[in-house]
Amino acid sequence: MVIIGFDMSQQEIALILNINKPYDRKVVTGIARFTRTHRKWRLYVEDEPLAKIPNLKRWRGQGLIADLDDQQVFEAVRGLKFPVVNIGGAIFDKAWTHDTPYVTTDNPAVAKLAAQHFLDQGFTNFAYCGIRQTPFNPWSRMRGVCFQEAVNERGFDCSTYFGRHSSAQQWEAVQKGLCNWLSTLRLPIGLFACNDARARHVQEACRRLGLRIPADVAILGVDNDEMICELAYPTLSSIVLGTNTIGYEAARLLDDLISGRRISNSRRRQIVPPIGIDVRESTNTIAITDKLVARAVEYIRLQLESGVRVSDVLKEMDVSRSTLDNRFRVTLGRTVHDEIERFRLERTQELLKTTNDTLSEIATQTGFGSVQYLATVFRRSTKLTPGQYRQQFK
Repeated sequence: MVIIGFDMSQQEIALILNINKPYDRKVVTGIARFTRTHRKWRLYVEDEPLAKIPNLKRWRGQGLIADLDDQQVFEAVRGLKFPVVNIGGAIFDKAWTHDTPYVTTDNPAVAKLAAQHFLDQGFTNFAYCGIRQTPFNPWSRMRGVCFQEAVNERGFDCSTYFGRHSSAQQWEAVQKGLCNWLSTLRLPIGLFACNDARARHVQEACRRLGLRIPADVAILGVDNDEMICELAYPTLSSIVLGTNTIGYEAARLLDDLISGRRISNSRRRQIVPPIGIDVRESTNTIAITDKLVARAVEYIRLQLESGVRVSDVLKEMDVSRSTLDNRFRVTLGRTVHDEIERFRLERTQELLKTTNDTLSEIATQTGFGSVQYLATVFRRSTKLTPGQYRQQFK
């Protein structure tokens, strides 16, 4: 057990979270950020799963933040008289009627981001891999439904799989089911896994079948668990959730509940969008059947830092703008100019996440030419300033 804070005049707050889960662990960082600026709290955090719930009948704390996706935790906090804030995703289940305030991730936005990532790369085959469904993991089903809807809207089909097993204790059964499913898919394919752990299951099944990643199966996970993503081979691309914001807002909401402040319905039910995608080797590919478009996209990627323009691409491909734009629209759903902007934006995001380069240096490296132009395009696309985006990763 860890107690953070020692001033006995502080309020004691329990965090009933599984800090072995990447989602919960990252939420704690946001809670800690709140406590650093609001030093009224002493935090109870237990790293032993069986002991993470304090004896709530005897506990004299003022409130708690809990992941109610855990059925044991859900039952333990039901009917408590002191304030509770939920950071789990089970609120998306229609059967979930508990009136606990919550701050959680925007699962439809997560799925749409995944779909757009694969569509941007030119994929026409899509798949979703979730986990065995229970009343406490509806987020897995929702991500699958929304991913399928997003690719259906673009005229493509999507194969979905959940399986009968998800525990590592049934590893061979998990692998058998995945291998049987993967063997039915049309390649190359963009495969979205409900989280990084499930993506690792898929990677192993691909290895057993001799499928190449990402050439045959490009795999995208969720949570951006650095340990899983960096140790995977090839390294795993993953959607970065707004967990820091979730933790901070959950703590702020709990503080207001404890203080008896008036809280609007919108603050009692907060949905936080994902930050973006940390692109690694598992989706670092382009699945474009039109060879002219594929050559043009590769040329843009290689010449990005030199400030490549549409005219440069037309000259290199030796075609008219109308011809190339039409073929880009048919294949990728966007123009040559749009593709250049997309590459610049992706590279800007990568540099903001991984370096301390100034915006002026980043504008030069990405071909934007000026900080003002970079900032305008960046905010229009992400709804964040470059500084706000960078702060999310610090």
